[in-house]
Amino acid sequence: MSGPSVADPEEERPAAPAPCRVPGSAHAGPDGWRRATAVAVLVPCAVTLALGLWGLDRGTLWRDEAVTAQVAGRTLPQLWDLLGTADAVHGLYYALMHGYGALVHGLFGLPLSNGTVLRLPSVLGATAAAGLVALLGSRLAAPRVGLWAGLLLAALPSVSHYAQEGRSYALVTAGAALSTLLLTTAVRGGRARSWAGYAAVTAVTAVLHEFAALLLAAHAVTLLVARVPRAVRWRWAAACCAVAAAVAPVVMASQRQSAQIGWLAAPGARDAGHALSALAGPSPVLITVLLALTLLAALCPLPRGGPLGAAAVAVPWAVVPPLVLFAAAQQLPVFTHRYLFFAVPGLALAAAAGAESLVDRVTVRRGRRFPPRRLTVAGAACAAAAFLGQLPAQQHERRPESRADALAAVATLVRREARAGDGVFFLPRYERGVRLAYPRAFRGLTDITLQEEPGPSGTLYGREAPLREIRARLLRADRVWLVIADGVDRTRWFRHSAWYRANWRLLHEVCIQRSWHDGSSGNVALFVRRR
Repeated sequence: MSGPSVADPEEERPAAPAPCRVPGSAHAGPDGWRRATAVAVLVPCAVTLALGLWGLDRGTLWRDEAVTAQVAGRTLPQLWDLLGTADAVHGLYYALMHGYGALVHGLFGLPLSNGTVLRLPSVLGATAAAGLVALLGSRLAAPRVGLWAGLLLAALPSVSHYAQEGRSYALVTAGAALSTLLLTTAVRGGRARSWAGYAAVTAVTAVLHEFAALLLAAHAVTLLVARVPRAVRWRWAAACCAVAAAVAPVVMASQRQSAQIGWLAAPGARDAGHALSALAGPSPVLITVLLALTLLAALCPLPRGGPLGAAAVAVPWAVVPPLVLFAAAQQLPVFTHRYLFFAVPGLALAAAAGAESLVDRVTVRRGRRFPPRRLTVAGAACAAAAFLGQLPAQQHERRPESRADALAAVATLVRREARAGDGVFFLPRYERGVRLAYPRAFRGLTDITLQEEPGPSGTLYGREAPLREIRARLLRADRVWLVIADGVDRTRWFRHSAWYRANWRLLHEVCIQRSWHDGSSGNVALFVRRR
């Protein structure tokens, strides 16, 4: 039934004193509110930017970053060919990085394979996400709530992780934050251009990574909880149709490429706990506090200053996408925590709203207001304490071992030990990423299993040669360096791959192992031809 939104019970507390607001709220006038909001937005932006730049160059790329650098460095026709066979879900990101890489190289002569250059867009994406969630908190509750949410987001190690990674996830998170902000604007104003802007930003975000479309499920719950008029629901539904039309080609292409995530399995409770720890932790104390504040925000929502309340926006944003993906992954295994990073700002905003709700409850119980500025500083100090409490985790994120592999270490070992004319044998094929990231280390070596290079072949890692050609090359090589992922021969998907098993047997049939170099980033072994 169409009509005005139903009032939140929290708005009908005649006996309760009005909740205190920081300078710059409605009680301080429009100018004061704008100044307080500007501070609430700019401070988290500055903090996130500083943390993103801290230790940005780890001295190495890891496997996924190497893919970004080498794919974005291809020509646009080569990039288009690749998306027909692999990584369609990252197509827009690769195209954006292609343009960015060309610009940086033209202006400064720096290659995209430079770690700092590669990760800078992600730093800016995380910075934008912190500023946008702070602006959301300021609009939906009070500037101090926005400040707390932005600082809390900046304090999380997961934000540093994805801010310092040359992949799309930080940019996707910024898009999700902007989409949510535009939703609040569209619901409040109702203008067609506001809804068009919401649809456009949400579509771009979903095309940037298709699982960001789960944000629409969160927004659906937000509108349901807020009991918005029917006209608003219809406009939102029209925006959803536009987003679905935009993302449908990416979804269809990625379904044909589902073998790329064949290593994933249906998640269980342990996977859910790992995702929660990776995104909101790793400190159990911090996770407990965040969840408790989120629950408080949901059970005791703040009074609404408009059609949408802070809890109605933040709690679904934090909770709904993980639940939907977890449930869907029981039938189609697609669950991994990095796909859900865009929901983390919702958790930060929900926790900040819960903290404000806690302040309201204490204020009502004691019958007196706390000094607003001191309260604002106290909340910011709690965010700083959350950062300091996880300082070891923050420091770990800036070391090479924070990622699954450190390709520079493997490249250094090969460059030091190999001789011109030696062969190199990558197993599995994604280990070729080290050669693509650090080609100088492999200059003069023969790639035993490669038939066609990645760019011309329209593949991520190149087209593999037939077994008879691999055998002939092994018989011509006196020494062969095996570059192999740690423990890969014990994985389920390796055992089920006839091609990998055949290559493994062929190498050991023609050659004999002479030395083995263990490394956390990969293993390198020297094989010599049997006489």
